[in-house]
Amino acid sequence: MIMTTHLTHPTDLLELPGKTIGTTEWYPITQDRVNRFADATDDHQWIHTDPERAAAGPFGGTIAHGYLTLSLAPKILAEVLEVDNVTAALNYGLNKVRFPSPVPVGAKMRATVTVTSAQQKPAGIEVVFGLTYETEGTARPACIADVVVLYR
Repeated sequence: MIMTTHLTHPTDLLELPGKTIGTTEWYPITQDRVNRFADATDDHQWIHTDPERAAAGPFGGTIAHGYLTLSLAPKILAEVLEVDNVTAALNYGLNKVRFPSPVPVGAKMRATVTVTSAQQKPAGIEVVFGLTYETEGTARPACIADVVVLYR
């Protein structure tokens, strides 16, 4: 069961740097999801979309695109954090992204979210969330990302 952090105002984020705010449920990474992402991005590299060829490749099967993993950031944040009285929550950017290990198709993945920093800026509350994605049964993270969101 997911524990969602619920805040009544974006300024409440200013009290959270250094705190882990939650871990998501496990998400299944299916070949269909990978293929749909490939279609959306025109990235049809065989290690993602050709199970037969990928079986003989370096990962023993198809793997998710790193950017597919990263693209789940809004879903992840929405699952672990609810902030009331927000006019807008804008994806402001990324400070750092790394993909230390592949996510095999058929695996399950989840993410843990930490508030790295939160600052009052003229445009709103700028929050850097540290997301660590893990693949079930794998020691190394699949993705580590600093995701920046601006709350108004």
